[in-house]
Amino acid sequence: MFDRITHDPNLLAGRATLRGLRISVAHVVNLVANCMTPAEIVAEHPDLEEDDVRQTLGYAAAIAEDQVHPIPAGK
Repeated sequence: MFDRITHDPNLLAGRATLRGLRISVAHVVNLVANCMTPAEIVAEHPDLEEDDVRQTLGYAAAIAEDQVHPIPAGK
């Protein structure tokens, strides 16, 4: 379900990141909260895709609902 969200204990202290990049889910959510559009986020972070932004928001929504979706380590 969240195939773009990764957790690696050796990357950003194990925080949720996007596709193993050094861009955290929290950072992207913060950009959206500060009124950036997915297109603007991708323009600022060219390694990202708009689908990354959408999946980040879905992941954040799932966490906010207290639903845990395990992600295998190293993925």
